[in-house]
Amino acid sequence: MTSRGPLSDAFPINMSAPESAAPLPPAVLAEWWMPFEDFLAKERRYSPYTVRNYRQAFEDFYRWLVSGALWERGLDALGTRDMRDFVIEAQRRFDRRTLHNHASGLRTFFKFWMRRGRLQRNPLAGVPLPRLEKRLPNFLTEEQMKLLLSGPLRLLENGSIEAQAAWRDRLAMELLYGGGLRVSELVALNYGAIDLPSGVARVLGKGRKERLAPLGRVALAVLVKFRDEFARQPTASSPVLSLPTGRRVTIRSVQLMLKRYLALAGLPIDLTPHKLRHSYATHLLNAGADLRLVQELLGHAQLATTQVYTHVSVARLKEVYAKAHPRA
Repeated sequence: MTSRGPLSDAFPINMSAPESAAPLPPAVLAEWWMPFEDFLAKERRYSPYTVRNYRQAFEDFYRWLVSGALWERGLDALGTRDMRDFVIEAQRRFDRRTLHNHASGLRTFFKFWMRRGRLQRNPLAGVPLPRLEKRLPNFLTEEQMKLLLSGPLRLLENGSIEAQAAWRDRLAMELLYGGGLRVSELVALNYGAIDLPSGVARVLGKGRKERLAPLGRVALAVLVKFRDEFARQPTASSPVLSLPTGRRVTIRSVQLMLKRYLALAGLPIDLTPHKLRHSYATHLLNAGADLRLVQELLGHAQLATTQVYTHVSVARLKEVYAKAHPRA
């Protein structure tokens, strides 16, 4: 690539106003982004959300290069010092976790073009990033979960919601908590993926990896009631979560739905559907479930990803000890 000259026509970018930044030139997208996007979506089978985040990382990086007249030099001309400058400047605009996610996307981008012979080296290799603070996942207690899950039927009883919506909302939360599903897995779930006699769903998770997820007695009972009374002629390919029209529920609608019931239960409304998955894992471990079994149930590729929930359990044990033991 070093002999190719300018990578594209550069244009000035106002880095102080990224929200109003002009779109990237089509030539840049066609030459550098689209082949990478095909690789992410078709070969690596990344979710649309991961692909979107990687594109945001690429666009931000491109604009930073243009603002410093670095894009014209070519990507192979980038050195460690350039990338350190990028990291330092990016810290003013992003929190540390977002910066790490952007760096991960850019590393994958550079490796992709190295394998295709257009780059000789990964300029991010060896460039330090700010350390991430260790954050334990938020979760709801079992009592809080019971209160949250009771919300739809409470609204139904006082006439504040239609029956179809109440049981759909109840089903969504029961599957998130009872099956430990990601919200993307929840909205993609079809009736054909569920074996009712065994109470197990075939779930397509991250990287399009399939796993078996036991749904639990209560979630299955709610599912059968919703299917029999409110689903519109369901088939194997019909979505489990559906609107009265039969259309699939969106991720955004699940997020907004949860906020409604969090407010009703007097819980923080900034909790996301993923926190129900955190609660699922934490409650399993608190009840003595094996860590590797929980890893399998969550679909984690690495045990270390699951081990963060053991920290939550230990923290809870220490809290109980501190309150209850006379020598604590």
